[in-house]
Amino acid sequence: KIKGTCNHQDHAGVGVAVPDALWEWRIGRLKAMGSNAIRCSHNAPATEFLDACDRLGMLVMDENRNFNTSPDYIEQLRWLIRRDRNRPSVFIWSVFNEEPMQGSEAGYEMVRRMVAEVKALDDSRPVTAAMNAGLYAPKNVSQAVDVVGFNYQPGEYDRFHAANPHLPMISSEDTSALMTRGAYENDPAAHIFASYDDVRSSWGNTHREAWKAIATRPFVAGAFVWTGFDYRGEPSPYEWPSASSFFGIMDLCGFPKTAFLLRRAQWVDDRPLIDIVQHWNWAGREGQPVTVMVLTNMDRVRLVLNGKTIGEQDVDRFEMPRWQVPYAPGRIEAIGYRGGREVTRAVVETTGAPVALRLTPDRMLMAGDGEDVQPITIDAIDAKGRHVATANLPVSFTISGGEIMGHGNGDPNSHEAEKGKSRRLFNGLAQLIVRTQAGAGPLVVTVNAPGLRPARTSIGRLPATPRAQVPPTASVQVIEGWRQSPTFPEKPDPNMKPAETDMNSWLWLGAGELQAAPEDKRWIVLRTSFTPRRGVQARGGMLKFGGIIGRAEIWLDGRQVANKPGYDEAALAIALPPGNGERIVTLLVENEAAKPGGLVQPVAVADH
Repeated sequence: KIKGTCNHQDHAGVGVAVPDALWEWRIGRLKAMGSNAIRCSHNAPATEFLDACDRLGMLVMDENRNFNTSPDYIEQLRWLIRRDRNRPSVFIWSVFNEEPMQGSEAGYEMVRRMVAEVKALDDSRPVTAAMNAGLYAPKNVSQAVDVVGFNYQPGEYDRFHAANPHLPMISSEDTSALMTRGAYENDPAAHIFASYDDVRSSWGNTHREAWKAIATRPFVAGAFVWTGFDYRGEPSPYEWPSASSFFGIMDLCGFPKTAFLLRRAQWVDDRPLIDIVQHWNWAGREGQPVTVMVLTNMDRVRLVLNGKTIGEQDVDRFEMPRWQVPYAPGRIEAIGYRGGREVTRAVVETTGAPVALRLTPDRMLMAGDGEDVQPITIDAIDAKGRHVATANLPVSFTISGGEIMGHGNGDPNSHEAEKGKSRRLFNGLAQLIVRTQAGAGPLVVTVNAPGLRPARTSIGRLPATPRAQVPPTASVQVIEGWRQSPTFPEKPDPNMKPAETDMNSWLWLGAGELQAAPEDKRWIVLRTSFTPRRGVQARGGMLKFGGIIGRAEIWLDGRQVANKPGYDEAALAIALPPGNGERIVTLLVENEAAKPGGLVQPVAVADH
């Protein structure tokens, strides 16, 4: 089966500008869960993302952005196919996502044309479209694709297959279940969802429901879960102040939710797995029932609290065992059996108060090329070195030998800045994204929290040759939109301007469009306005005239700032002071009789 996830491309601390090494880390997290495919939702992915998928063996559904058959958009589709058709990771193309015309003849014709364009450039891969309706219309998109993509609609799998047994089917998007990492009670007022896979969107299913519907039907090729990671925006069913989605199998940092452990137990068969869903810190609730789930790929599970068996259950991997356990502090164990023999076990203990911080890098060596990036996990531990999953406390951090690109904690309701030197742990965790400085030596990170022992980690920076790059060029803004006045026999007012409705006496022209002056009228005014870019507005810049023919005065915002005394062509560079808003540039030009004059080369604004 395809065991896939849909993903947008943002990550805590860096947004959508995901560094190359972080792509590899994110894909590695998905593979650790047993996932083998990613759907690029809903746009062409970064080439660095595809590089990582090629290296790591992650399949890709490559998805077109715009559902449009006009020439410009067809050319975008062609560009996507040409760019990615030699990628070993790409196994299927998708031409759209949930388009309103999917159940119409017009939609069918559009997809038929788009499929033809894809096949003209790559006839080795199938084409799909992610449909959320219209499957039974007399003419619909499912009749134009190689593989029918189902977005949600698990109740239609059997009916559609019975009517169209020849058509391959795949779940191009499913689930949309809701969880908050590390939370085990629903709190609508606080926009928090419990992590027992009991809450879903109005259009979706729980993880268990969605996978069972696919795994038990051989004619459905596989799944693409919405989503592998939380992402900014779309905090359905809530709105502000929630800032990111709740759909992810992992949070915005890539920290696993219960869904990660559940999918891993369902998708991984080649090693024993067992996890207990939830911490065991419920002071003040002694004797009250607490829901405990066990996620495992074993045949049978026994649950033990403080040496006493709570119960045993056979494992249904689609549902997973759960118990209501009267809370008592101590040690809860899940013991997994296969063929009647113990194979693996998981332990969760009641922890003490946090006394120290801990840093866990993903790697202990990094390239000293000024580009290598990795996430570092921050957590709090008790006096016995155990992770305190309930710690929600502020931490601050410093770094040498590198820089902190950003940070996060996976809280979908957080409005904390993702840049800077401090962050709050959310349900026990926070994350730093660090980048090396160029050169060899240690990269050292230190974190502190009030009343806790600080943590420090030193990561080796290996000598590395920086990537070859084209030197950056200075920012240049070409000034256009010049108007030329009628000619005058005497020197005119340099601040004159055309009337708003004058489309005739003042010409529109560009650099190089010169006209000879009459013998008795040698004066002209050239005028334009422009708004400098923000950096120039703040710091000032240079106004560069590539070439002026004629004796000239240059006026800026109503003041003369330069003079060109000779007739022959010459360039000028004039300081442009800082200032906000629109700027007015005027050239007062005196030509020689019967000779052309004015701007012979472009005018531009450059940084200092």
